[in-house]
Amino acid sequence: MSNNTIENVKSEEINAESLSPITLAFMGDAVYETLVRDYLITELKLPAAKLHQACVSFVNATAQAEAVKLLMPHLSQEELTILRRGRNANTAHVPKNATPADYHYATGLEALFGYLFLKRKTDRIYEIFNFIVQLRCHNETLGGNSF
Repeated sequence: MSNNTIENVKSEEINAESLSPITLAFMGDAVYETLVRDYLITELKLPAAKLHQACVSFVNATAQAEAVKLLMPHLSQEELTILRRGRNANTAHVPKNATPADYHYATGLEALFGYLFLKRKTDRIYEIFNFIVQLRCHNETLGGNSF
């Protein structure tokens, strides 16, 4: 994947620590979905008819929750703190197709992506995203669901 999908949006870092975890998740949702869409179009070269379904399989709460659980041992203490803030945040609702636990883990992942984006840590964003992609590919190779 090209590492310029999100790099040049804005150059200065902001005080992301002062933002609510829900605000971080709001930003992270957009960042994560942009990365997924870029990956599906540029790396997998999927036809347009399959893009939406493939995107949903990446960004749904269950898939994000599974990714978080495998990702957590590889995160720094700072990243774990942000992830936990997002996971523990009070959310207005839980989508009907997700368990409350999965939704909270997904919110944590999105908060982490939002935080890293606002801190302009794009290299780390790509490291984490590529790790998630590798986990999905490994899981599919073993015959499992691509969480």
